[in-house]
Amino acid sequence: MFERLRWLLWNADSRRPRLPWRFLTLVVVLAVLGLAVTLALTPLEGRLFVPPGAAGWRDQAVVAIGGLLAIGAQGGVIVAAVLLAGRFVDRRRSGDFGFRLDRAWWLDLGVGLAIGAVLMAGIFVVELAAGWVRVVDLFHVGREGFAFWPWVGVSLLTYTFVGLYEELLLRGYLLTNLAEGLTWFDRVSAWWAVGVAVAGTSLLFGAMHLGNPNATLASSTGIALAAVMLAAGYVLTGELAIPIGIHIAWNFVQGTVFGFPVSGTSHGVSLIVIEQQGPALITGGAFGPEAGLIGVLSSLVGIGLVAAWVRRRAGRLRIHPAVTTPELRTGGAE
Repeated sequence: MFERLRWLLWNADSRRPRLPWRFLTLVVVLAVLGLAVTLALTPLEGRLFVPPGAAGWRDQAVVAIGGLLAIGAQGGVIVAAVLLAGRFVDRRRSGDFGFRLDRAWWLDLGVGLAIGAVLMAGIFVVELAAGWVRVVDLFHVGREGFAFWPWVGVSLLTYTFVGLYEELLLRGYLLTNLAEGLTWFDRVSAWWAVGVAVAGTSLLFGAMHLGNPNATLASSTGIALAAVMLAAGYVLTGELAIPIGIHIAWNFVQGTVFGFPVSGTSHGVSLIVIEQQGPALITGGAFGPEAGLIGVLSSLVGIGLVAAWVRRRAGRLRIHPAVTTPELRTGGAE
């Protein structure tokens, strides 16, 4: 009885808890760290309040610091939880979650940024040519009296934080653990394991956006397909550089450059102000392109561009062994 219980809880081969308990540990660590950070930051709420109409440089700095502190705290909790659970429960180094920062990693990051920007620029050009959007203004800031370019910088930092911690959690940690766990079954091939892991984490990514403004089943489906595009870069390279690059550029160019809603939200600053006129089924309407057929098409094109780049750089397309083989990511008997 004891041996059976031990088998259910512990993987003797890799000397770590089995998959469900590793996931549970991560959830517990996230909850504890989240509570600790919330309690630590609560006293700052009053000091960071800026009344409506205030637009001096000090007021702008306070609003910027408050926004970055909130997103930074959220991202910091996720990064810390993944690294702690990864190091002491998964038995990994920090670089094993897709951050082996060599020259190829930075090149892939640049390619990811380019792909994300090109895809969103393509959406804008198509909608503009079809008459589905109309440019009505330039250099817009949502709060009257606030400076434009500093808020572009704040927006870029925000989307960078989001791209980093969401990719680390969804692709770097969850997808990898799920793919590894499934390959422990002899009848499950690497292709099936990774396919299930990609599908599962992509559906989770879509579900995470159901609470966003103007979210629908269609928008979550589009977000899930975009997640498949992001996962492709990770699965084919074993690194998070391409998905992080696409994620950051897609959101930043979408919202801060072209003024589209970003998953139903707005950061309050955009180079171009648009007015949507096309059918929501195609454009995504108030949620943004991900909820429309144009977003679906863009994600499919993105998957093709990722595959083409990896094939050119590596000479072939394959599931990278680091995604499915624990030994390669734990350093053996480390």
